[in-house]
Amino acid sequence: MQHYLARQRYLIDYTVASLLRHRSKNLGLLLVYTLVVFMLASVMLFTHSLRQEAEQLLSAAPEIVLQRLLAGRQELVPASYLEQMGRIRGVSERHGRLWGYYYDPVVRANYTVLVPRDRPLAADEIVVGAGLARSRGLGHGDFLSLRASDGRPVAFRVADTLAADSELISADLILMAEASFRDLFAIPAGYYTDLALSVRNPREVRTVAEKLTLALPDTRPILRSEILRTYATLFSWRQGIVLVLLAGALLAFVIFAWDKASGLSAEERREIGILKAVGWETADVIGMKFWEGALISLGAFLLGYLLAYLHVFYLDAGLFEPVLKGWAVLYPSFHPVPFIDGLQVATLFFFTVFPYTVATIIPIWRAATTDPDAVMR
Repeated sequence: MQHYLARQRYLIDYTVASLLRHRSKNLGLLLVYTLVVFMLASVMLFTHSLRQEAEQLLSAAPEIVLQRLLAGRQELVPASYLEQMGRIRGVSERHGRLWGYYYDPVVRANYTVLVPRDRPLAADEIVVGAGLARSRGLGHGDFLSLRASDGRPVAFRVADTLAADSELISADLILMAEASFRDLFAIPAGYYTDLALSVRNPREVRTVAEKLTLALPDTRPILRSEILRTYATLFSWRQGIVLVLLAGALLAFVIFAWDKASGLSAEERREIGILKAVGWETADVIGMKFWEGALISLGAFLLGYLLAYLHVFYLDAGLFEPVLKGWAVLYPSFHPVPFIDGLQVATLFFFTVFPYTVATIIPIWRAATTDPDAVMR
């Protein structure tokens, strides 16, 4: 074993010296290789971080949201539905929710208006998201005027601003008291936008949803798992868009790398012939070329992945942020939290390092099994 390890060390030393002798050719390949790994890793890291962040933010969402439909469109839900839901076995908690959208012609954007359950507010107080506060220049104690459904202006005092770490979903959010919400949108008492349910046993969520559909046939249950799956599909779709846009560059790199790996110059063939003439075995020549491909591909992978990590988690993925995060008038200021998926890293490693390393062995095997005198001639 020690003899084998020493032999590999000598091969690596010779390979490094050979790479330095052809530094101009190998440096160009390394730069292009690193750029490709950087782009792929940036998209994967940012998408995975967004997916994980959405899962954490939605982990506190209710297991089931019940909407009432009329002619295929969402309608207000009577409070009497809460009593009927309480008769269904498995429902541990239920409450009505009030939320909606308000279009602000000043910034030409829609705000999400919500009545919180765990944050009491006075009738003239609101809490705004960081994106809204930034776009309207609002701070603690400032006033924001909204126009009610009957056209009269209603002034609200900003009591607080939501934390920036939740800006991914709260950038355009306004929290207000229930009485103010009903007055602003003319929602009569005893009606809610939708109903939220908690289920004792997580394994019975679908069973409870089926019972709700039978008991209240004009309603539609939406499960938390379905919302999470929708977010995952959305981010995967956006990731696919970026990868499709990069497909041309990736194909050009594959052709470039294959040409560099599989084609041997006259100088390289002459070098192999000299090595065979001085006593190198075919396995040694193949091993040397294997280490050459492995060092280039592994170095490009490590450097590209490191640059992608810095780009995503320290520079906020400025190159791909608008595509992967979406477009909005009130654009959220979101700083990705580092999330690394081992399977994702292994997949990227396999598809970027393994093909190039293998591609270097075939032409070397052909040259190494040829008579040294014929190769040098």
